[in-house]
Amino acid sequence: MSLLLDTSVGCLVGAAVGDALGGATETALPEQIRARFGGWVEGIVPPYHADWATARPLAPYHKGDGHITDDTLMTHALVRAYAAKRDHLDAYDVVELLVPDLIERVVYIPDLERDGVTFHRLAAAERWLVTRLHHAHADPREAGVGNIVNCGAAMYMAPVGIVNAGDPAGAYTEAVEIAGAHQHSYGREAAAVFAASVAAAATPGAGVEDVIAAALDLARDGTRAAIDAVVKEARGHHDWKQAIPALRAAVAPYDTVGEEYRSPGLGARRPSRLHAIEELPVALGMLVVAGGDFRAAVLGSVNYGRDADSTATMAAAIAGALGGADAVPTEWSEVVATASRTDLVEPARVLAAVAGEVFERDQARFARRAERFTGLAAGVSRGAGGETR
Repeated sequence: MSLLLDTSVGCLVGAAVGDALGGATETALPEQIRARFGGWVEGIVPPYHADWATARPLAPYHKGDGHITDDTLMTHALVRAYAAKRDHLDAYDVVELLVPDLIERVVYIPDLERDGVTFHRLAAAERWLVTRLHHAHADPREAGVGNIVNCGAAMYMAPVGIVNAGDPAGAYTEAVEIAGAHQHSYGREAAAVFAASVAAAATPGAGVEDVIAAALDLARDGTRAAIDAVVKEARGHHDWKQAIPALRAAVAPYDTVGEEYRSPGLGARRPSRLHAIEELPVALGMLVVAGGDFRAAVLGSVNYGRDADSTATMAAAIAGALGGADAVPTEWSEVVATASRTDLVEPARVLAAVAGEVFERDQARFARRAERFTGLAAGVSRGAGGETR
């Protein structure tokens, strides 16, 4: 297995595992999680609500038991968009490739326990993609403006990091472009920084500090401030159990949702240059606490609760990219694949192949630019008709 393929498998399979484990604890607070499961969650567990189909009428999803959620469904849809274009994506590709996949392609939806189109599983902030781009025909580069500001775009941006492996700035730029069709403000910024973090992790020989350095170098406004605050706090902890309340306190000033996660106030999820989504800073913080260890980073994110599936997805994607396929515990990945009736490895294989092709295209593009710029730098003059001489 090539290093690129190994990195892609570690990243995408890892992300799916984090998503599946975190689904069981999503929206709950740490003390509620421990009360429900009789202690810390240390693996795949049943849903938080045994009567999951009726306990939460607004979200009757079977989360838990190793099922992936919309985070992974969206990630795999983005991989298919890359597979179709086999080049970098932009906001117009979201219209032409991603949205049709969401509303036309039939897939198995694990937490609905049936086949359907991915759109049927999406939450309001993700359905915005279809509303704005398919129905309202909004300008793709501005379509995200007005949406709920959340982690909906960030949660599926890991493929952008793999396509731009080793180039965090390139991943950031591409994710900003893609996410503009879906999100705005700090939701869009988080998507870009998450993609950059994956690209940094996908660099041969990279470690946790390289990921953090890339994130802080590229992040702006409240997102950067939140990451900086959480990472500084995380450096003083080596046990995710003890780190949970400390990381929550560090990110709280930048989070608009508030302490009552399921009852946010009127200021929640509104655009701001001062705030940040909670999930990415906490995921990076857990990565620091865990020293890059996949299992610890994921379990810290799962037991943190709140938007646990997305936090664990991000932490797992980065840890998986750092450690490769072997970093992801097979006792988790095999159960998740079976429970979700989903081949978790194939999208990673496809993405690695696409990433190789995109790099070859990039090399050719840069070679052309280098030749042209060399001519400019050499001072070649133009004739009266514009021809060089």
